[in-house]
Amino acid sequence: MECAVLSDPRNAAKIVRLHFHDCFVQGCDGSVLLDDTITLQGEKSATPNVDSLKGFEIIDSIKNKVESDCPGVVSCADILAIAARDSTVLVGGPDWEMYLGRKDSKTASYELANSNLPVPSEGILPIITKFLYQGLSVTDMVALSGSHTIGVARCQNYRARIYDQSTASESYLNDLRASCPAAGGDDDTVAPMDNVTPNLFDNSYYQILLRGEGLLNSDQEMYSSFLGVQTKQLVLQYAHDPLAFFHQFAQSMVAMGNITNAVDGGEVRRNCRFVNT
Repeated sequence: MECAVLSDPRNAAKIVRLHFHDCFVQGCDGSVLLDDTITLQGEKSATPNVDSLKGFEIIDSIKNKVESDCPGVVSCADILAIAARDSTVLVGGPDWEMYLGRKDSKTASYELANSNLPVPSEGILPIITKFLYQGLSVTDMVALSGSHTIGVARCQNYRARIYDQSTASESYLNDLRASCPAAGGDDDTVAPMDNVTPNLFDNSYYQILLRGEGLLNSDQEMYSSFLGVQTKQLVLQYAHDPLAFFHQFAQSMVAMGNITNAVDGGEVRRNCRFVNT
């Protein structure tokens, strides 16, 4: 992970996001890593994932090294969980200890990827519902959303916000509109979700929400929605107290990492992209 983050700091965000998208579908079981085959439809082409999940080759590289030293022992799900933790530390975020021993699923769920994962256009109540469904709290939701202090979003995911419903300043909006036209096109243009310190894991993401400049509607809703009474208080707390944010983020990452696959017996894959044969 050090090599990956040194080569491109955005790789940290890619791996944290992969772990999140893994855990919200069947639990933290490496199902997000599976490629489509004749007999298995993976999760990579689901709407929340397609064209946006990246970093698979980093996990492949780690897996190859681990398998050569220690074959058949360390699961892809555990590798992804550890890599997400290490990614966070490498860009200045908190550290945490977690349980290991996750198994890799023999299945994936395209359907659950489409229904369980939050999407940027959603309002606050549907997103809270998706976190509660996973056994996570509103506090977990606000803290885990703080991972948006690193990483980028695609124009198609913030276009509606910067043209139709923004609370942000005109100068900030004009900068974004210059590379993300209202008429469409340039869908894959990206902008940092934290425009102050995009490659540093800190609490400036929450300070941006206080200014009304959250890039994604789903982020800004935590502070600006009249429905977000509890979320607004948490955003204010984390904006003013980085240690409180770090402490809760670490706790919430452990809680998310403990979501298990209750159905699939699991295995330790030799190749993270394919079920063992």
